[in-house]
Amino acid sequence: MAKLIYGLNQSLDGYVDHDRFGPDAVLFRHFIEQMTRVTGSLYGGRMYEIMRYWDEDQPGWDDAERDYAGAWRDSPKWVASRSHTSVGPNATLLKGDLETAIRTLKAEQDGEIEVAGPALAAILMPMGLIDAYQIYLHPVGLGDGTPFFKDARPPLRLVGNQPIGASVVRLTYVPA
Repeated sequence: MAKLIYGLNQSLDGYVDHDRFGPDAVLFRHFIEQMTRVTGSLYGGRMYEIMRYWDEDQPGWDDAERDYAGAWRDSPKWVASRSHTSVGPNATLLKGDLETAIRTLKAEQDGEIEVAGPALAAILMPMGLIDAYQIYLHPVGLGDGTPFFKDARPPLRLVGNQPIGASVVRLTYVPA
């Protein structure tokens, strides 16, 4: 049975924003390696559209960006969206009751499936579908934006911490 892991970069004050801060070279390499290890990724419609950036090579990409794009393209993707009628390569649109579809997905897969995006995570949390939370804590404050936990977070227990590079710590929590 697969585990759903919700993880994102987060500011010290609890916000996620890929435009206002992002990974350095060491953390980006970590994400490339992670993408090659996961069973796949689960996206809401909006986050899937943001990530489709990696579907086609862009002028000026460096080796790391090409490596990430290749890993992302190779990894299966599942998209939970009411507005999408189709999805791109190596992606499956989840239909019907979301909770049933994701429980079925977890039962049919092994390994880890990353949950991408706070909006989708906020829907899955009360259903008890997220098995672990990975916060990549950056030493920046944003003051506002989209919070990592959109609604009240579930009771959590810290099970791991890992420095990555000189300034980021990955905190891993499981439901308590």
